[in-house]
Amino acid sequence: MRLYVYVLEAKNLLVKDSFVKLRVGRRKAKTRIMRNSCNPVWNEEFIFKFRDVDEELVVSVYEHSDESRFFHGSSGLIGRVRIPIWMVADEDSQTLPPTWFDVRRSGTEKFINEVAGKVLLIVSLHGKVNVLNQSSVTNAKQLEDSSTISQDLVGSKSSSSKSIKGKFNKKSIVTRLERLFHKSDEDTRTDNSSELSSAMSDNEERINEHPSECSFDEAIETLQSRRSEQEMPENLPGGVLVDQIYVVSPDDLNKLLFAPDSKFRRELAELQGTTNLEEGNWSWKQGDVPCLSRIVSYRKAATKVIGAINATEEQTYIKGDGWEFAVFVNVSTPEVPFGNAFNVELLYKIMPGPELTSGEETSHLVVSWGINFLHSTMMKGMIEKGVRQGMEESFVQFTNVLAQHLKVPNSTELPNKDLVLSSSESDRQSDFELARKYFWNFTIVSTIFMLLYILAHITLCKSKTMQGLEFIGLDLPDSLGELVTGGILVLQLERVYNVVSHFIQARLKREGDHGVKGQGNGWILTVALIEGVNISSLDSSDSSDPCVVFTCNGEKRTSSVELQTHEPQWNEILEFDAMKEPPSVLYVEVFNFDGPLDQATSLGHAEINFLKYKSTELADLWVPLEGKLAQSSQSKLHLRIFLDNTDGVETMRQYLSMKGKEVGKKLHPRSPYRNSTFQKLFGLPAEEFLVSDFTCSLRRKMLLQGRLFLSARIIGFYANFFGQKTKFFFLWEDIEDIRVLHPSLASLGSPSLVVILKKGRGLEASHGAKIQDEQGRLRFYLQSFVSFNVASRTIMGMWRTRTSTLNQKVQAAGTPND
Repeated sequence: MRLYVYVLEAKNLLVKDSFVKLRVGRRKAKTRIMRNSCNPVWNEEFIFKFRDVDEELVVSVYEHSDESRFFHGSSGLIGRVRIPIWMVADEDSQTLPPTWFDVRRSGTEKFINEVAGKVLLIVSLHGKVNVLNQSSVTNAKQLEDSSTISQDLVGSKSSSSKSIKGKFNKKSIVTRLERLFHKSDEDTRTDNSSELSSAMSDNEERINEHPSECSFDEAIETLQSRRSEQEMPENLPGGVLVDQIYVVSPDDLNKLLFAPDSKFRRELAELQGTTNLEEGNWSWKQGDVPCLSRIVSYRKAATKVIGAINATEEQTYIKGDGWEFAVFVNVSTPEVPFGNAFNVELLYKIMPGPELTSGEETSHLVVSWGINFLHSTMMKGMIEKGVRQGMEESFVQFTNVLAQHLKVPNSTELPNKDLVLSSSESDRQSDFELARKYFWNFTIVSTIFMLLYILAHITLCKSKTMQGLEFIGLDLPDSLGELVTGGILVLQLERVYNVVSHFIQARLKREGDHGVKGQGNGWILTVALIEGVNISSLDSSDSSDPCVVFTCNGEKRTSSVELQTHEPQWNEILEFDAMKEPPSVLYVEVFNFDGPLDQATSLGHAEINFLKYKSTELADLWVPLEGKLAQSSQSKLHLRIFLDNTDGVETMRQYLSMKGKEVGKKLHPRSPYRNSTFQKLFGLPAEEFLVSDFTCSLRRKMLLQGRLFLSARIIGFYANFFGQKTKFFFLWEDIEDIRVLHPSLASLGSPSLVVILKKGRGLEASHGAKIQDEQGRLRFYLQSFVSFNVASRTIMGMWRTRTSTLNQKVQAAGTPND
């Protein structure tokens, strides 16, 4: 669904150079800068995609300055307007007419004037509307007084908003009860607002009213209106067949692949020799949750192994919100040998891709496959191998035909590291401007006024005679009022001292490690810290002063401190020194500047495993924070992470040479094909390379023969026992100890290696562990190596060198500067 926002103009702003930033979810935009006017006119239109009407439009007005800036972030903020999208959907025309909204200061800051101006907006869920002409604007200005009501409804924290939303939910319940008791349509239409507020119920009714086929566009529109919060499913276990980015919007790619009579499907069928293609219409399949599905049947061309066969596909939408799509396909081929024993499953996932340097929209297509065995058979391995070969051949043709219809971006069009990092940096604010914003609050202003008032009083008063217990040099208060006034002044001065001291300390720490370049050659890790959302504070009644500490391979990098905010804007670039060992995990910790830097008082923490993300995903990553405070506030950090190898293949050779000396065995680089197979087997990123591998057995309840793989960052195991696959991996850093067990009857006379993981680590590999000890540590038993001495020496050597290097760096980094 799309939201159309028209930023017309503003008035009575406190600054002359200003611009507007708009945000819906993760989508952002901003207007041009208007100079030398407190009443700027923009007349600009913006379009945002959104998933749920519970999201909100945030309109932020900023001051622009051409001065050289030192600090940066939200300190240039003038004020904000928050408009829940459900308010727009609740309007009769689903459009908020031209309305003046108050630009309000952030509630977390202590300003004297709450309203900093007004901004004229039009918000609509429809396409371009003819509301930008002069007459509309004139009418909007005439309705300025009435817009106060609309403004009162906008605040996301206001009681009126909560009451309207509560009324919205109550009316939805009333409508459902009326439907349950079979009331007449006339009764349900007596209240127009009830129809609008029960949008979800109406959508369910529309679904139930589709027992027969419906057009594809109508079906997708209804699917989007259901506002499903279904998460994107994981890839199927068989593997990934297609993983490609195309220059097309997700909605258009979905239509190209699954719309009836698609030209792409016809060309693909012609290339593959498919005949008798019959595509059923999309229809709503009734069940506990109505789903959109269709049946496609065809006759596959003969191959070298089997003749022509009939196949039937049942395609079902799992997710479709206009932004992301997931289609599950169940393929039945009963005419192939053992065809009644299994079904082939496919999962198409369409997601937004990275934005190109040209600004064009892209989509990320991932197709994975799997096999669902309906009953057991001894031919599982043969069936799986044949299906895999057929799938790979078929989807090579699929990608070739799709590339003829859609453009595949090349490396020069994708945003590179330098471009992304340069776009992440924003203007910085001068020290004077930051001080003015920070100190312009009631405490400072009232203290200065009180101090000046008392100084003026002292100047006007005449000297008085000593009385009571006074003597020369000691002037005591002569009344209770003087005593109270003096006490208040002392308390105020103490608060001012604390505020000034805090500002100076934050100023000294403000720069952090931003802009410090990494030294040396090897693996360079660069982290761009963009912003934070809903950062909690130790005191719920006050804002926090967050700073972020990043730790990787024992090294630490610290961000600057953002003062008095729950939504900090850092836009800082932190770079780690070159590492000989490729990093596995980045630890993130958010602290309040006033608090000690330890886990007990942190505002949230996170752990980013590089092996679970592709480079394109790391380049634009939202990280949810863990911890009681962070989870209660749903705190998130926006990061851009880049891992570069400055020496290319030479770094790999140096690494293998270093490891070879440690383990007493010369290690050679593996072939690109073997490395690629290893990466696909465990779903690892492209920079991961294989060091060594051994045939061995995994001892659980029964021995399982397989292969052990060692790479720079992981140790993994893979076995295929009559089609029953077992695979897992864990990091070298997860290992607490490795022990050698002497031959015994239980190990069939073979020595064994016991790999013991640290408590709470490697939980995703728990299905491969023999036991979990009383301390909660997983234990893996490996035996039956062809050469136990070579294998054990290699494994122990790689683990010790990896962990000893990290321990040395941690000890070196554990200084009071942290």
